Amino acid sequence: MAEHETLAGMGAIITDGGVAFRVWAPHADSVSVMGDFNEWSSDANPLDDEGHGYWYGVVEGAEPGHEYKFHLTNGDQVLDRIDPYAMQVTNSVGNGVIYDHDAFDWEGDSAHCPPHHELVIYEMHVGSFNPDGGGVGGFHDVIDQLDYLKELGVNALQIMPVAEFAGDQSWGYNPAHIFAVESAYGGPDAFKTLIKTAHAEGFAVILDVVYNHFGPSDLDLWQFDGWSDNGKGGIYFYNDDRSATPWGDTRPDYGREEVRRFIHDNAMMWLREYHVDGLRLDMTPYMRSVSGGGFELEEGFGLMRWITDSMRSEYPGRISIAEDLHGHDRIVGTEDFGAGFHAQWDAEFVHPVRHAITAMTDEERSLASIADAIAHNYDGDPFRRVVYTESHDEVANGSARVPHEIDPGNADGWFAQKRSTVGGALVMTSPGIPMIFQGQEALEGGWFSDDDPLDWDRIERFRGITKLYKDLIDLRLNRGGVTRGLTGRGLNIYHVNEADNVIVFQRWLDHGAGDDVVVVVNLSTETYTDYRVGMPHGGLWKLRFNSDARLYSSLFGDFDSFDATAHDDTGEDGMGAHANISIAPYSVLIYSQDA
Repeated sequence: MAEHETLAGMGAIITDGGVAFRVWAPHADSVSVMGDFNEWSSDANPLDDEGHGYWYGVVEGAEPGHEYKFHLTNGDQVLDRIDPYAMQVTNSVGNGVIYDHDAFDWEGDSAHCPPHHELVIYEMHVGSFNPDGGGVGGFHDVIDQLDYLKELGVNALQIMPVAEFAGDQSWGYNPAHIFAVESAYGGPDAFKTLIKTAHAEGFAVILDVVYNHFGPSDLDLWQFDGWSDNGKGGIYFYNDDRSATPWGDTRPDYGREEVRRFIHDNAMMWLREYHVDGLRLDMTPYMRSVSGGGFELEEGFGLMRWITDSMRSEYPGRISIAEDLHGHDRIVGTEDFGAGFHAQWDAEFVHPVRHAITAMTDEERSLASIADAIAHNYDGDPFRRVVYTESHDEVANGSARVPHEIDPGNADGWFAQKRSTVGGALVMTSPGIPMIFQGQEALEGGWFSDDDPLDWDRIERFRGITKLYKDLIDLRLNRGGVTRGLTGRGLNIYHVNEADNVIVFQRWLDHGAGDDVVVVVNLSTETYTDYRVGMPHGGLWKLRFNSDARLYSSLFGDFDSFDATAHDDTGEDGMGAHANISIAPYSVLIYSQDA
């Protein structure tokens, strides 16, 4: 390499015969790089001051696999730091490792995100997704269960954060090194192998990333070059009251161009180097505001828009999802004032639905709130929201799994099974992008914890409940060719009976046989026979799903719900026909016509 040639990029930049290193440390008096390549000498390879706080140099003989650190001085301070851009680390308090992204053989792999109206998401936590229940799970454990997930029918895996965090067990929302993949899970090559294998099996992979705070522990970014103000975090963080988050005083300084670039570079790395099909940004209210309620951190809001704009222009077909939970259209808006996300988690769905299915008595349930939850959308598009009854947040932090919330004393009992599956059916039949959380399909109980492995024995014990979710997913994705309407935006909630706790709604894509779908929900303890409801038009409507079927659970009643013949008329629920149906307590029926 010619002496005058300067390479672009940050961190360890691999080139012929060596590695170039660049780091941002504007308050350092000197910076050098030490590692396996120079016997960890702190003065063998000094970096040159490039100006504007950047230090750069080339180390001949350095190569992928070598461990390294930056050695900085600031007055009397002597600091050894892991590279903020380290693509691999030995552990969160160890060393950086020079890593070559180009060395991995993707074998022609590319991103594999289905259209948003055909997505069904399975949220998972790698560390607790271990079939043998021993130790910390890894990416290989997820690979081992891809056949199971394929049989279940989901087509997108949303993986909780995998950026290197403190220790080996964590939810992942305490990132210490955002460019490095958690070493306890297997590191970068193992993650790439999972994604390549998942793509080959037909799954998209959506990655959860955390940009609202870092750490707060095992954080070499803290006072990285020795400078700070007010005892705060230094160059990567706000050094005033804007630093405060619920997780520590480690909110990144979104107003510094170098920090904005650091976060944007990270988002683009997951898309470019790991072929992920989408990003889900954690708790975006704390990127756009200090307290999580407003929009006063304009630079944080602007950073989100920079990321989503870059995704749309450079990686079309990928999906960006926000966890915002405040019901703001502008989170998914693409106008000048919008954050530009494709979709956001919808608190306007999960909270009323969970309340309705967990309420102790039928009198406490509000069908109007259920109707509002089903109909809610952002900017007029229901596929700009993700709908669910369980997520990692909704099954911890003071809340439990839905069956436990329904009946804490008997989370495997009739009430818990019946009403939790009504919630699952509402997720799969309401307009939106449906999501379930790991173990939900096996009636997992209690609370989610990173040190409590998924109970795989329940997959066998509750295989009927798992089949119920499989059947719902197949209907949602129109795999039988007769429920295309569940992939559409069309919705007509035309029967809301508060007295009897029955709600009926119609879904469609283009209308017609094989397209129009009618969903009947009974959220009461009563059985109804010859219950008269409106139907879109006359003819035979075939029963595609009955959640009370005994093949789903030995506790279910296998109530005699049958195909329904609709008779043309006008007036019943304002529809063009009517039919008499029978439905069991706490049950869902799905009807459509043959194409």
